[in-house]
Amino acid sequence: MIHELIKKSKDFFKKGIEMLENCDKRIILAAISEEYGYGGSTFAAKEFNVSRDTIRKGRHELRTGIRCEDAFNARGRKKIEAYLPNIKDDIKDIIDSQSQTDPKFDSTRLYTRLTTKEVRNQLIQTKNYTDEELPTNQTLNNKINELGYQMKRVQKVKPLKKIPETDAIFEKLHEIHNETKDDDTVLRISIDAKAAVKIGNYSRNGKSRNGRKALNHDFKGKTITPFGILNVKTKDLMLYFTRTKSTADFIIDIIEDFWLSNKDSFSNIKTLIVNSDNGPENRSHRTQFIKRIVEFANKYSVTIKLVYYPPYHSKYNPIERVWAALEQNWNSDLLDSEETVIKFAKTMTWDEKHPIVKTVEKVYELGKKLTPKVMKEYEKVIDRLQGLEDWFVTISLDSYDSLLL
Repeated sequence: MIHELIKKSKDFFKKGIEMLENCDKRIILAAISEEYGYGGSTFAAKEFNVSRDTIRKGRHELRTGIRCEDAFNARGRKKIEAYLPNIKDDIKDIIDSQSQTDPKFDSTRLYTRLTTKEVRNQLIQTKNYTDEELPTNQTLNNKINELGYQMKRVQKVKPLKKIPETDAIFEKLHEIHNETKDDDTVLRISIDAKAAVKIGNYSRNGKSRNGRKALNHDFKGKTITPFGILNVKTKDLMLYFTRTKSTADFIIDIIEDFWLSNKDSFSNIKTLIVNSDNGPENRSHRTQFIKRIVEFANKYSVTIKLVYYPPYHSKYNPIERVWAALEQNWNSDLLDSEETVIKFAKTMTWDEKHPIVKTVEKVYELGKKLTPKVMKEYEKVIDRLQGLEDWFVTISLDSYDSLLL
């Protein structure tokens, strides 16, 4: 009889049973299978798309009156983050400062010289973990890969040269970054110019499914240069494109544009840290750059710390990874016009966000510099770290009004 009733009203029964919770659903299905008789479990399992184990559990509940509690959240092995919620942040903190980007920009991944075993040792020594609570080295290795780091033994990813001050510079870099990373009154930006992009039908070693043909040789022609400003904390990115050289005036102008574009969110910023390499146009002894950055600090009432990476190590600068993502975004197409370059820049993503992209039309004068006498006045309002004067410069405005300009 139950078989005929279900056959006639199958959809009605299914909808009604699906609305029940786990235990009630099992008991009803068990009651149907009991009423059906021999083969009832198979019949109920097939008609209502459940397992016979579910019917069996329901029969036990029906017979004893004891409800079984489901513990779905206890099934399977939990991720290590469930037990050690800060493990990924601690791993990143250890290896981030000792990693570098792919020098050929073929990948956005970071490469690190630290082994998994060494990461484990540093977690114990510097982050107060015990060996017993840490997962296996295989699990640690998986977490490192999930964070975007990968071991690679290639000579090209190692710095070609090292100056005597390199270790001291990195030590001071880490100290400044760690001291200010949780300070909401400090803004840290990373700036850099990418190599000029050739405009034309060049292959750029990319692959395409549309059968486009590129020129056999890279001829001299039009170029456009990207310059990036990355908010290290929020990962917000602005890209500026110029047809001319990235002069000191150009760099300060786009930093000012970046500042004004985000002025509402920067209202509480008291200190601006600028990470960059010690390039010819923005090095700490480039007189026109120092003049303009001092004027910027005074105009917006902000303390500025120029924090440079050591020579041959600019790949550690966070903005460097952006260029890898940009290259990947356009390496299968032909950049035959400036509009195409800008289009690809706008469609790239960084930290799951599109950058703000601007073209700078202004043509900048080359070779501008201050006389030693005038530069001596500007040196009065800047403080250079003793022993590392070229790489750590703080602009203090306490004596700005005393400048004899």
